[in-house]
Amino acid sequence: MGDIIRVYWTLLLRSLGQTMLLTLLSLFFAFFIGLLFGLMNVSRNRVLNFFGTVYVDGIRGVPLIVLAFFIYFGIPTAVQAAGFSDFRLSALAAGIIALSMNAGAYMAEIFRAGILSVDKGQMEAARSLGLPYGISMRKVILPQAIRTMVPPIISQFIISLKDTSILSVIGFPELTKAGSIIVGNTFAALEVWGIIGIMYMIVIVTLSRFAKKLERRLNVSNGG
Repeated sequence: MGDIIRVYWTLLLRSLGQTMLLTLLSLFFAFFIGLLFGLMNVSRNRVLNFFGTVYVDGIRGVPLIVLAFFIYFGIPTAVQAAGFSDFRLSALAAGIIALSMNAGAYMAEIFRAGILSVDKGQMEAARSLGLPYGISMRKVILPQAIRTMVPPIISQFIISLKDTSILSVIGFPELTKAGSIIVGNTFAALEVWGIIGIMYMIVIVTLSRFAKKLERRLNVSNGG
């Protein structure tokens, strides 16, 4: 195991960096996707409710690997068939789109639950003061809801971090892909996958402990 780390440590660290980059970028876009569809799902407008529900249920019903294949292979094929023969999607771009769409559907449920956790009287009080619905949501409801949403958002970050391993199937150079390359060079599957597992474990345990610490602080600030 020591020899593998000594020879391949740069590849492992670079792949871990690619994994974190993909996760952070995907969660950034997923945050806004989730906010948009979360607001649609709590809207009184039936049309917005319908499209929000279709997106959330539809995306959550499609395995991430299928979504990744569709975006990486299917979309370029369709665009090229339309006459844009030079159109390509990089593995990073396809990975960000697939993971953002997938995480965004779950983030939408986090936003919906967080908004619904705020007492209805808060919105009624804001509206009675003459504030429009949008301003009431932005200034009154969301600041209160975000406190309850922080822990599950961090949990979604951890889930998305683990989901990046699926994107090795489209050639993205994340940690699992690096493990496959090293195993192919060394035939030391036990040692290599042990190292990969430990690297994932260190990052995820660190994030989990951070999430628990943050949750305790939020509970204290809320008087819990």
